[in-house]
Amino acid sequence: MNILQTIFTDYYEEIIYTLHPRDTEMENIDKMLGCGDPSFGGSMYACTHCGNFKFVPFRFHSRFCPTCGNKYSMERTTTMAFKLVNVSHRHCVFTIDENLRNFFLRDRSLLNCLFHSVNRVVSRMFHQINKSKNFTPGFIMVLHTFGRDLKWNPHIHCLISEGGFSDDGFWRHVKHFHYNFLRNAFRTALLNEMESIIGPSFKKIKSKCYTDHKQGFYVYAKPNLCDPKTVIKYIGRYLGRPVIATSRIDKYDGDNVTFHYNRHEDGKYIEETIPAIDFIKRLIRHIPEKHFKMIRYGGLYARHREIDSKLYRAVSKSKHRIYRSFNQWRTAILTSFGYDPLECPNCKHKMTVLEIYYNHKCVSLEELYEKAMSKSRGKRSSA
Repeated sequence: MNILQTIFTDYYEEIIYTLHPRDTEMENIDKMLGCGDPSFGGSMYACTHCGNFKFVPFRFHSRFCPTCGNKYSMERTTTMAFKLVNVSHRHCVFTIDENLRNFFLRDRSLLNCLFHSVNRVVSRMFHQINKSKNFTPGFIMVLHTFGRDLKWNPHIHCLISEGGFSDDGFWRHVKHFHYNFLRNAFRTALLNEMESIIGPSFKKIKSKCYTDHKQGFYVYAKPNLCDPKTVIKYIGRYLGRPVIATSRIDKYDGDNVTFHYNRHEDGKYIEETIPAIDFIKRLIRHIPEKHFKMIRYGGLYARHREIDSKLYRAVSKSKHRIYRSFNQWRTAILTSFGYDPLECPNCKHKMTVLEIYYNHKCVSLEELYEKAMSKSRGKRSSA
């Protein structure tokens, strides 16, 4: 049991009766607490050389779980890397006014406005370069609702190709991003869309945002030398990661939790100690609604046209299988921690699957195979 599971186990009843969590929050909390619990089943491995046994429990695949969340990030990073065109990319961050944050917390459907606004602004900026050619960039948008201090701070990380592809098959490199346009256009697009959904009651806040941000909302879009190889690292670092790593939790004494982070403004090391229930509250509010897409594609990366297939990708199709193999359980542990989980500690031979346990019963591999095949045949017949 990791430190996060310990904290949530100790405060489980208090979470239910004092925080009144959403259904999706409780679902992910339960998954996180049960993740890696041998009582829910797992696989038994055996060494055919010396007879040694090893039991590996099942995982529940919750993005809220630090272990499963990292695995999810790896898989999403790989998928996004396959879409990248082999050109430099710009990492941009679209932020909002502090007065708007609670609107997104109270009504999470408004988070879609952030994606729509960024999509509209980026597409319009490239369209203005040459309207007749209709240059279209490729960009990936990822929603982060948390800052380094874990407080509610929704913003969009966007990876944009430094160039666009025209309808007649011509690529134009674009090194200059109109910084003032991005700031002002994003502010206008977001406020207009929010007003159309919220209604006239939003006009007062909208007016205040224009007054307080005459230069637009802050958008980080400075050149950062993102060549294709560096871009893939950027994806893993910024675009899709768990809210907090267990390594950032320094201490838990049953009442308070101490964690650390490097402040974004100046990189200063900050250590914060807060009551455990407040720490839990900060974490669970970042659990998205079920089926809500935190990662979305725009421009070239969202469409599937025959002419776009001519573009040279950063990762060729011949290497896709190799990249995916890095995400497999055994390979991921080997590359991350430097040891093979299926290597027998006694004789160093490879261990093989002996039995699988589910609901406290041994399930044969043949039975699982038959169930999977019958389910697959059922889907085909219904189609």
